[in-house]
Amino acid sequence: MTDPLQKAEDATFIEPIAEEPDMPGHESALDRKPEWEPRYPGSGRMKGKVAIVTGADSGIGRATAVLFAREGADIAISYLEEHDDANKTRELCEAEGAEVMLSAGDLGDQKHAQGLVDAVMDRFGQIDSLIQIAGEQHPDYDVADITPEQLQRTFQSNIYSMFYLAQAARPHLKPGATIVNCTSVTMYKGAPILLDYSATKGAITAFTRSLSGNLIEDGIRVNAVAPGPIWTPLNPCGGMPEEEMDDWGEDTPMGRAGEPNEVAPAFLFLACEDSSYMAGQVLHPNGGGVVNG
Repeated sequence: MTDPLQKAEDATFIEPIAEEPDMPGHESALDRKPEWEPRYPGSGRMKGKVAIVTGADSGIGRATAVLFAREGADIAISYLEEHDDANKTRELCEAEGAEVMLSAGDLGDQKHAQGLVDAVMDRFGQIDSLIQIAGEQHPDYDVADITPEQLQRTFQSNIYSMFYLAQAARPHLKPGATIVNCTSVTMYKGAPILLDYSATKGAITAFTRSLSGNLIEDGIRVNAVAPGPIWTPLNPCGGMPEEEMDDWGEDTPMGRAGEPNEVAPAFLFLACEDSSYMAGQVLHPNGGGVVNG
């Protein structure tokens, strides 16, 4: 007899879809490499801390993991399947003196999210910062072209995963712990060809503000970062149509896309004591765009 709980759980999970076959993309394959290296010496702001960084194989996640390592943290690198990129991030973090563990798998699967937390606790015995950057997007010019599978997959990867990981980590988060989620400028200004992605980013912002209110009395701060167009594997590997990439990012006031190491400091600020009087807030490294909140 089929277990109804198992049946319901299986029904909530959608395997990766094949609409953009190059996704999630490998940073190692890009001709123009994103800039990940921290721009300043460390000052021990994460000394003695353990951080889980999702999507840390490449892009913003890599830059954030290396910056946290430079600031003294040990790092759990969570990624989907890009083993070459993840091992490069591991080497970079270890070069900064960090102890590092890798965890490959789909955080949209509740069991994997729980398994990641269990593995981190077994290895390090603590979780001080949960940095949730992993996500995916699938461009469509017509809302009618978004299939039910794509819609569920995008929400599963971008927001369900954050719920699952926050739920799994919650029993281990002590006063002073931090959660920093990655939302997007698309939540504030929209993105006509990223309808489902933008909707998930709106959900992430609401989740951030609500979870902040839920955890603040326990001394756990929750904030978010809303990047603008940042040069990572996500967009050139299928996250944007090829015809959109020639001048991608040039519509920002600064006239260019940003680099991952221009975003990582926002995650560090919100994860460490520098931001001790901030909760439920969103920072906006977006090239100068003025948005509301």
